[in-house]
Amino acid sequence: MRMERLDKFLLARYPDFSRSRIEGLVKAGFVKVNGEPAEKAGRKVSETDVVEVEIPPPVPAIPGPEDIPLAVVYEDADMLVVDKAPGMVVHPAPGHFTGTLVNALLHHCPSLAGIGGVARPGIVHRLDQDTSGLIVVAKSEKAMAGLVRAFSGHAGIEKTYLAICHGRPRLDAGRIVNLIGRHPVDRKRMAIVEKNGKEAITNWRISSTSSACGSLLSRIVCRIETGRTHQIRVHMASLGCPVAGDAVYGKSAWDKRLAPIPARQMLHAWKLSLRHPVTGERLSFEAPPPADMQPYLVD
Repeated sequence: MRMERLDKFLLARYPDFSRSRIEGLVKAGFVKVNGEPAEKAGRKVSETDVVEVEIPPPVPAIPGPEDIPLAVVYEDADMLVVDKAPGMVVHPAPGHFTGTLVNALLHHCPSLAGIGGVARPGIVHRLDQDTSGLIVVAKSEKAMAGLVRAFSGHAGIEKTYLAICHGRPRLDAGRIVNLIGRHPVDRKRMAIVEKNGKEAITNWRISSTSSACGSLLSRIVCRIETGRTHQIRVHMASLGCPVAGDAVYGKSAWDKRLAPIPARQMLHAWKLSLRHPVTGERLSFEAPPPADMQPYLVD
């Protein structure tokens, strides 16, 4: 009996779909084989299998307001600073068209619509979905222009993160300077590369260590001079001390030694200092680590 990969089977029947679209439908549970959701796009199917595909309705290109609670740390006429909860996506993207920070911001501040574009209004930088902490949002076009310049040129921006990492680095502190780019094989991951990458600089120091959760953990303070995708997560893994709970760059076996087992990467955007994009005043903010990080902060 001839066997065929599920994604190839579907591509032959939906020629207008890309492979990534097919994978997205499978991951979202819109493809069933013999009545059960297909777990992987690469699974094998035969001519006797019954394959069902549900095509979800198109989503709006422009995000709408949603009444989602926000932890606002600072707000004035030109900008606001939010303490983003872990698990919240910053802006709508495939698989996350609602429930994002942008949807919450549009409800909190309706005038934000259109600032810097309709798809990501007010957004000048981002945090990973499972990274918590401080994020700045522009409320006026003048603030948007000033913040974009500051963040793109790293001018006067000081960003400090708290990372709970497995083990202990060999040194007490250090400075990592290298290039980060797409992983040569797994394009969903980032990696330290020798070429075709962007400079990434992380200054780190050990704040404390503890074995209270069942395995040695280091609380590492990271001050980044650049803002590359997954920068801290890649850099901590390069030290042999991946961020606890990091499903991409970490060690699941190490995570399972901890009590409680972390449900997400234990990384928090802790402190932020910058010049106000309109007045030029120096502003500094701090957000305490969220509740799910507290067990790993006990000595």
